[in-house]
Amino acid sequence: MREWIAGRNPVYEALRAGRRHFFQLWMAEGAPAKSRLAEILELGRERRLSVQTVPKQRLQSIEEHHQGVALEASGYPYSSMMEMLALAEQRGEPPLILILDALQDPQNLGTLLRTAEIVGVHGVLLPLRHTASVTPSVVGSSSGASEHLLIAQVNLAQAIRQLKEAGVWVIGLEGSRQAERFDRVRLDGAVALVVGSEGAGMRALIRDSCDVLIQIPMRGKIGSLNAAVAGSVALYLVWSARGFG
Repeated sequence: MREWIAGRNPVYEALRAGRRHFFQLWMAEGAPAKSRLAEILELGRERRLSVQTVPKQRLQSIEEHHQGVALEASGYPYSSMMEMLALAEQRGEPPLILILDALQDPQNLGTLLRTAEIVGVHGVLLPLRHTASVTPSVVGSSSGASEHLLIAQVNLAQAIRQLKEAGVWVIGLEGSRQAERFDRVRLDGAVALVVGSEGAGMRALIRDSCDVLIQIPMRGKIGSLNAAVAGSVALYLVWSARGFG
């Protein structure tokens, strides 16, 4: 399977991460070969890629917001949960896993992946079905952060059981009255944070599998945050509890 990644940051991060196979690199005619485009060109040459200068119309057929560059690559390299736990052990850190329960919007998925990479999560778990997956659009909305993350597609209920057996505390994020305020729950240990879908939140089975539910206090007139914003805030709260290590 091959796909096209477009945009300066997504292409740059894909080449920098080097986790895919790469086939060819397209640069728009007249694009200034400086700053990020120059860095992309250098990475392409290091990887002995075929670099072609093409009309902007050809790039627009791939992605409207191409920013003058597109990269043909193999499909996204999904990982396993065991690799995530191994990464945490390698870093000498308690595991921090992000679980996304049937998130539908690629933009929201990309935003959460970008935050997850920034705060140093060891991996992201997605359901096997009924979810946004790591497409070129998501690579773009994550600004290429997806290329540096370990992401797995799993049976979430089974994965949560395995995480608990490994000593990971599973924390669900929601706004119900049953949820504890985040500052009354310890977040500095081994944690898997569960974020539900945009409309329905967590599915009942996944919600019931959580060790505890937390909420983010709000005081404005708007009743809720969207999934990407709420999940990003919660990830920073976990990172803060770890002393921003």
